Amino acid sequence: MANELVGTLQQVAEVKKPLSENKVMKAIKTALPTLVVLVVFLAGWEIIVSLLGIKKFILPKPSDIWEAALANQANLLNAIWTTIKESVIGFLFSVVLGVGSAILLALSKTIERSIYPYAIILQTIPIVAIAPIIVIWIGAGINAIVTITFIISFFPILSNTLIGLNSTDKNMSNLFYLYNASRFQTIIKLRIPAALPYIMAGLKISCSLAVVGAIVGEYIAGVGGGDGGLGYSITVAAARMQIPYLFACGLAASVLGVSFFLIVNAFSKLMLRSWHESEMK
Repeated sequence: MANELVGTLQQVAEVKKPLSENKVMKAIKTALPTLVVLVVFLAGWEIIVSLLGIKKFILPKPSDIWEAALANQANLLNAIWTTIKESVIGFLFSVVLGVGSAILLALSKTIERSIYPYAIILQTIPIVAIAPIIVIWIGAGINAIVTITFIISFFPILSNTLIGLNSTDKNMSNLFYLYNASRFQTIIKLRIPAALPYIMAGLKISCSLAVVGAIVGEYIAGVGGGDGGLGYSITVAAARMQIPYLFACGLAASVLGVSFFLIVNAFSKLMLRSWHESEMK
């Protein structure tokens, strides 16, 4: 009996090992083209700038950017961490209030027609125009930056969630009606699950916008010194003509936005891969 059990476990282990190896190989094959393009791009950048003799203050080489990042490592890491905090807080507020507001609007067409146009107007106003007002009302610092981040990332979540809630299959809605389901039950058990792909699409858009909003907020309402984020670091580097460090801050912001997107995309796959066509294998 024991020998049979050991043999069964060995067979299971042998089956799982190729499966895990296949997953690793698949991940490598998926990432390899992107990495090859990145390496070729960086190598071409380095070689062309070196051959043309372009000065650092006009277009630095990738090696110059790397050296500047290492030379200012402490300040850069502090700035990245500050921007991460501001982006995450503003993004979470936009998720909670965006999804919640969309649910309230979806409960009544009258409420939707009355309020939704003002949400559109709020989104069309340039954030640079209203940011000084936010600073006057709230004061400079993290509160104003989070508010600016929230405003920028709020509308995509609201809009996508509302579209998803209004796109529920009519036959399923009629079925719930026939079974005397309450409006609350229909929202919770039918419309929100049906709108989940739309909600995830809104999150993917807003997560990158949150980083942009935090950096814009730091330009206008940020504080300096060790509490400054990437927006403040970019401003200082531009004023001092530290172009390699300016590029390093810009690339750090780009990497931060991509990282946020990948995290939200992984969450989307986790939520949808078992039932929705967009994420099913």
